Amino acid sequence: MQYWLRDKRGFLVFLLCFGFFRTAIADWNPFPSESMRPTLLEGDVVLVNRLAYDLKLPLGDIVLARLGDPRRGDVVTFSSPGNGQRLIKRIVALPGDRVEMRLDRLFINGRAAQYREPSAALETLAPGLTVPALRLSESLAGERPRRVQWLDGVAARRDLAPQHVPEGCYFVLGDNRDNSADSRFIGCVPRRLLIGRAHHILVSADIRGRWLPRRRPSLQAMSQGVSALGPGLGAA
Repeated sequence: MQYWLRDKRGFLVFLLCFGFFRTAIADWNPFPSESMRPTLLEGDVVLVNRLAYDLKLPLGDIVLARLGDPRRGDVVTFSSPGNGQRLIKRIVALPGDRVEMRLDRLFINGRAAQYREPSAALETLAPGLTVPALRLSESLAGERPRRVQWLDGVAARRDLAPQHVPEGCYFVLGDNRDNSADSRFIGCVPRRLLIGRAHHILVSADIRGRWLPRRRPSLQAMSQGVSALGPGLGAA
């Protein structure tokens, strides 16, 4: 055994370093669901910066040091408060914010989000089931706009009574507002459950089209307007 360990020690050190890198510094995750369409598509592999907010003990939620604060508009991965499932959503409200939704319109601290640049698309919900979708650029004062969409004829939670985000927690929504299990259903996300900030798309494969590779813009570019969007993550 000792000879085998000595012969493989370089490989074992590599595995340890690789494991530390993925659990403490950066990770990459493929997401299979539609909850972040049109920003993220099924088959996108997203690089996640685990040091964006906190330095944590590998394989745990114990915070060793705070490195930064989440901001509105950040796309983050986190462990669901309900079942621990890894999800990816967008932070729309910070601790102490008052969040509300009226007929799909988002309100933060009494200020309504602005919606511009409408475009129509078709979304496939299941084999043989396609529904019309409306995509808009959503923005709040001082924030970078992002593309969001609503699905016609789909039963969804379009209204949310005013509520304050507790200290140490964040309110998250999927960009695909009518097909996302987010804070409207699972509640606010405690900071300790945040894994990291989605940095950019590493690679992308069309899982509905024989897994062929496809070219995708950056997350930043996709937040800026219709021209960056292609045709129209489990992360619910």
